[in-house]
Amino acid sequence: MKRIAALILLASLSANAFAFDPFVVSDIRIDGLSRITAGTVYNYLPVAKGDRLTNDEAQRAIRALYQTKFFSDVEMDREGDILVIKVVERPSIAKLTLRGNKDIKTEDLTKGLKEIGLSEGETFDRLALDNVQQELIRQYYNRGKYNVSVTPHVTQLDRNRVAVEIEIREGKAAKIKELNILGNHAFADKDIRDGFESNTSNWMSWYSKDDQYSREKLSGDLEKLQSYYMDRGYADFGVDSTQVAIAPDKRAMYIDASIKEGEIYKVSDVKLLGELILPEATMRQLVFVKVGETFNRGAIEASSKAIKAVLANIGYAYAKVTPVPKLDKDKRTVDLTMYVEPGQRVYVRRVVFAGNTRTEDTVLRRELRQLEGSWYSQAAIDRSKIRLQRLGYFKKVDIDKKLVPGTQDQVDVSVKVEEQSAGSMQFGVGYSQYSGIILNASVSQNNLFGTGDSFSISGQRSSYQTSIGLNYYNPYLTENGVGIGYSANYSKTDYGNTDFANYSTSAKSFSSYLGIPITETDSLRLGLGISSNKINLFQGYSPQVLLDYQDQIGNKTIHSWTGTVGWNHDTRNGYWAPTRGGLISASTDVALPGSTVQYWKLSTEINHYWPIGKGFVLYLDGQVGYGKTYGSNGISDTAFDALKASSAAADPTHILTDMRQDFPFWENFYAGGVKDVRGFQDNTLGPRICIDGSTPDKSGNCSGGYYAQPIGGAFKVLGTAELYIPIPGLKDVNTARVSWFVDVGNAYKDYRDFSANTLRASTGVSLHWQAPIGPLIISFAMPFRTQADDGHYEERIQFTFGSTF
Repeated sequence: MKRIAALILLASLSANAFAFDPFVVSDIRIDGLSRITAGTVYNYLPVAKGDRLTNDEAQRAIRALYQTKFFSDVEMDREGDILVIKVVERPSIAKLTLRGNKDIKTEDLTKGLKEIGLSEGETFDRLALDNVQQELIRQYYNRGKYNVSVTPHVTQLDRNRVAVEIEIREGKAAKIKELNILGNHAFADKDIRDGFESNTSNWMSWYSKDDQYSREKLSGDLEKLQSYYMDRGYADFGVDSTQVAIAPDKRAMYIDASIKEGEIYKVSDVKLLGELILPEATMRQLVFVKVGETFNRGAIEASSKAIKAVLANIGYAYAKVTPVPKLDKDKRTVDLTMYVEPGQRVYVRRVVFAGNTRTEDTVLRRELRQLEGSWYSQAAIDRSKIRLQRLGYFKKVDIDKKLVPGTQDQVDVSVKVEEQSAGSMQFGVGYSQYSGIILNASVSQNNLFGTGDSFSISGQRSSYQTSIGLNYYNPYLTENGVGIGYSANYSKTDYGNTDFANYSTSAKSFSSYLGIPITETDSLRLGLGISSNKINLFQGYSPQVLLDYQDQIGNKTIHSWTGTVGWNHDTRNGYWAPTRGGLISASTDVALPGSTVQYWKLSTEINHYWPIGKGFVLYLDGQVGYGKTYGSNGISDTAFDALKASSAAADPTHILTDMRQDFPFWENFYAGGVKDVRGFQDNTLGPRICIDGSTPDKSGNCSGGYYAQPIGGAFKVLGTAELYIPIPGLKDVNTARVSWFVDVGNAYKDYRDFSANTLRASTGVSLHWQAPIGPLIISFAMPFRTQADDGHYEERIQFTFGSTF
């Protein structure tokens, strides 16, 4: 302001020095312009041709041109009746550079500087630069960095331009050496400071940075302190004073907050006034404060939010609820009145979309539960946002409302999305300790041509498997969301190169399925498929029990007609990395009559995510799988007796067991590995047998020095508890997640063999990272519940990349 005043004074002096007799301006000429156009000057000049110019008018004109901040000097002259204005333009900013800033992002600083008027292409103003310097210092002071220095450097360039460089030396944040709450008697320091973001240095400060002083953090902590007391009845609680002292070296902070606790108050009455819209009895069910209870500000705020939410769901998008507590200090009671102002009921005129450059509007619109022409509903808006987030096409989804100009009862809803890649083309090499080196090629698109359809074709080659698959799914075969999908697969597998029992398969299959929505969170899946699986067992290498099974069914090629029925209840709030909600699923696959072996498999899973504050998320998961045969599977008692006789004739020492009702071994469940019970090699938990059919010893060894081979079972139980831990400085949990986990589980021949004493368990930490080479999982696990024969199958570090997780 002083500089502006000086400029105005200078303009006044210049005008006084230029004294002339008043005259009528016949023309105006401007000298000295290079970057600014004459038309721009004429727009600001309060003098025009034909005006009578006096000394006062000349002074006013010079002030007006100075105040544009375009010029560093303005002079006026006269040639006859022509007004001559001589100007010196201020330079333009050709380049603006920030250097040394780490605590505040460059893009945030650049945005702030532009708002102040300092950005590339703008006119350079030394006063604005001085203001920027002081503002940056203030921002760093708020972050506790009192040693910061901000030094601007201005370099003159050709064509009346300058380069501005702002050098920032942030220094180190001041540490909190003392934080004292004075005047608390009802609660201990550790109780009222629980949840504070500010603290003195402790063993976790290297991670939480809670010992670094910040004015914003301290203000938030004092608000938490007030909430702590007022939620417990102290309605007249107050913070009397706050004193913050800094050490001479600006490296240590000393904070004292003096409080007045007051007294505990009870609620004497609760009134609902205003335009309630709904019956008072209905509205009172949304009030969580009752007469006779201890005053609780948190409950009052929750009541206000509940009332506004209900009104917003029936069109009152701008409803207000104002709680007014009246304290009786003698009786220590509170008379609470809640004023309800619903405002104008509004309906949605139009829903507009922005940011979807690849995805068609119809793909977004069909996920919306807020319809055009209907009353506004906040619940429908919230549900629409969740549905869009769960598509997996968008990194960010924002939905906002805005009153239509000139109306009070119409809003336009704006849906703004930030798209992310929904498809990939990969040619690469992966590795896992289970599969060894993995060569893969795949093309997938979850948003095919922006239609929302998904398509993928993939091929993979590993140490034990070669496979190719083709999948297509249209989620909206009908307008009400019935989807249809097709899947074709071929695989050739040699389990002798894994920890499975020694045999190989060659399988091909085709299936089609329908996805049928039932409610917003529930859906059915109905499928029908056909498959052919050729199984090769090797005498002397494959376990005898598998050879016996194949002899009894009498076929090396297994043909199956499979029907599938599944149900999902999905309340998760995201696609890649949910933070709340869960999934309940159950599915049954049935090998229908006419198949070589008739059986059914039931798989169920229940999981849930709970945000528990400060970026931590708790995840619990439980899975159960069970399979069983039905029917005679084409083998009569007579046929079995003949097979038993021929087997005894070939090997009198071998006793053939009737296995007609045993679950087919190629459909067995397995446990252990990266995807379920970490800390054990993949698929090694559960029943294990020796090649000759004998039982392994307690250490898992067979005669001849061989290890027992896992063969899986018809029953599986798995459980996981996982705590996702926020990574400092990482806001996007879709990029990477770190967790501490506990896994429990095992597989059994049948549910009757289940015993809690035989469940295996492990604990450890895991990193999930969307790396440039593909999704990466690294887990370090320590088994802590094992059996004597598990020693050969434990694995501390497990990782895999090149496949989805």
